[in-house]
Amino acid sequence: MNEKHVMNMAADNIRILAASMVEKAKSGHPGGAMGGADFINVLFSEYLVYDPDDAAWTGRDRFYLDPGHMSPMLYSALALQGRFTIEELKQFRQWQSPTPGHPERDIMRGIENTSGPLGQGHTFAAGAAVAEKFLEARLGKEVMKHKIYAYISDGGIQEEISQGAGRLAGLLKLSNLIMFYDSNDIQLSTECSAVMCEDTAAKYKAWGWNVLSCNGNDVDDIRRALDSALTETERPTLIIGKTIMAKGALKDDGTSYEHSIKTHGAPLGGDAYVNTIKNLGGNPDNPFVVFDEVKDLYARRREELKTIVAQRRKEEKQWAEANPEKAELMKEWFSGNAPKIDWSALVQKPNQATRAASAACLGLLAEQVGNMVCSSADLSNSDKTDGFLKKTHDIQPDDFTGAFFQAGVSELTMACMCIGMYLHGGVIPACGTFFVFSDYMKPAVRMAALMEVPIKFVWTHDAFRVGEDGPTHEPVEQEAQIRLMEKLKNHHGKDSVRVFRPADVNETTVCWQMAMENMQTPTALVLSRQNVNNLPEGTDYEQARRGAYVVAGSDDNYDVILLASGSEVSTLVAGAELLRKDGIKVRIVSVPSEGLFRNQPKEYQEEILPKNAKIFGLTAGLPVTLEGLVGNNGKVFGLNSFGFSAPYTVLDEKLGFNAENVYNQVKEFLN
Repeated sequence: MNEKHVMNMAADNIRILAASMVEKAKSGHPGGAMGGADFINVLFSEYLVYDPDDAAWTGRDRFYLDPGHMSPMLYSALALQGRFTIEELKQFRQWQSPTPGHPERDIMRGIENTSGPLGQGHTFAAGAAVAEKFLEARLGKEVMKHKIYAYISDGGIQEEISQGAGRLAGLLKLSNLIMFYDSNDIQLSTECSAVMCEDTAAKYKAWGWNVLSCNGNDVDDIRRALDSALTETERPTLIIGKTIMAKGALKDDGTSYEHSIKTHGAPLGGDAYVNTIKNLGGNPDNPFVVFDEVKDLYARRREELKTIVAQRRKEEKQWAEANPEKAELMKEWFSGNAPKIDWSALVQKPNQATRAASAACLGLLAEQVGNMVCSSADLSNSDKTDGFLKKTHDIQPDDFTGAFFQAGVSELTMACMCIGMYLHGGVIPACGTFFVFSDYMKPAVRMAALMEVPIKFVWTHDAFRVGEDGPTHEPVEQEAQIRLMEKLKNHHGKDSVRVFRPADVNETTVCWQMAMENMQTPTALVLSRQNVNNLPEGTDYEQARRGAYVVAGSDDNYDVILLASGSEVSTLVAGAELLRKDGIKVRIVSVPSEGLFRNQPKEYQEEILPKNAKIFGLTAGLPVTLEGLVGNNGKVFGLNSFGFSAPYTVLDEKLGFNAENVYNQVKEFLN
């Protein structure tokens, strides 16, 4: 049996397993998985470099799957590598199975990313390519010589995020990125010709990519394209592989089922499934089998890899002996531990905007955290991520010694590329924009939460006090939205997102400290545009670590608790002065993080917010933001409409966010 025949048999083996997984689950997407089997087989059996004995080896090539619905293809190929068992393939899409409908990040299984909405997976890959070049600039080529492979489909090409990823990868000359475009002209409900007519090759060439084409179902042509891509030193490479949807599939009457829309999102079913498995060389009564020739093919690759990896590890060891300081840095950066930071030199100017306080924190981080990358969607001088930029310079084509990633006006792309930097390993990312534009980033925030990526989201201009820009730029519902995610638990029972809205410059410092210490989940920092008065002298800001705490100057025997986060806390402080003149005693509680507060012992929660206490909440967002904290007997004053265009001081007065209205609202509440 000749070598090409074995390769075709291996691809057919992947097709059989993929189609059978979907058939057994009675749901899934067999067509794309069957069409892409040739490329994934060539890549995994001949090109992808990984350590069969150490899946987390930092020197491994990375593979990022964009179309997660093609998970049967990935699981089947990984089963040939020995990462999944046949029994696990049979449990596709079942309760607590390691083979869910869309792949979920599991490095030990060979899955580098959770494949979510189309377009994100290949954007993660672009971010990973940035991370590798960033680390190469600091550590050396000897330990950063791997490739970043991505796999994208027609749907991913159509998603708007692909434009951002394509633009930035081309601009930055990410020559370590090789992306296969599975171009089969079929999507879930229609043929691609009904929704797209552009010249994809010309589009990527215009972005500065090296574009190759091949028959995506021909072993030799796939090899030719990959060999050519591996010689490219100046540009990212797109391999457009023309593939056949549901390659090898037959209908129940024995005629071809290839190119059919119906095979995209449903099991083949009945005689069509039986005929297809027979046509591919399998046994419909026992389809979950790896052919002996295919076992031998992947066993030979494992032996080849052991030799390749042994040589690479030898080179890494020699590098470490010659560069002990860099080796120690690399070990620390890839450890996943929180960085060691000395905050003692940081001095915050009083009564500043919390975005300005964040800038001071970022400046310190730029100096002390050598593997941190900060980004902004063309707003660095407004979201004050330029505090980081002032201590470094932009990442540029042919120069990755800088640590600031200019993303341009593309919030979702920025977030996904920063997530990809972390997925690669060795990099701690942060990215900023206006809070209202977090709407653009929501799908990425969710994916970061699912993958437990400790990215730092910096969101400024946190309320209607954006002022003259008007309601289009004034966040009202955004805090309620992100705090809903704060209530979600991840698979490990932890908050899926940690959200901080600090009350002044000093609380901002503590919140940034907690953000940098949090290496388990994403962190969101929601910051003010306008100046905010410091909380009363004597406030114990370390108590912010408990999510909610009593502000200095509160009365011991209080009549009412005044509660808020962010800018509104200082408004409550001013309102409390008027209330005390009427003999009303108050406790003021700052709640930078409801999620963190809810994780405190019940005794502490009861101590800060006793169940029978009268609680008044103030929020520049929707009242629901605080309703869970004030309780059924409390009252929340917030916004129930979009904002208006006017100076923020005028809006404070017109909308009732001043001391006088706090006084009036609390008096009415108590009466």
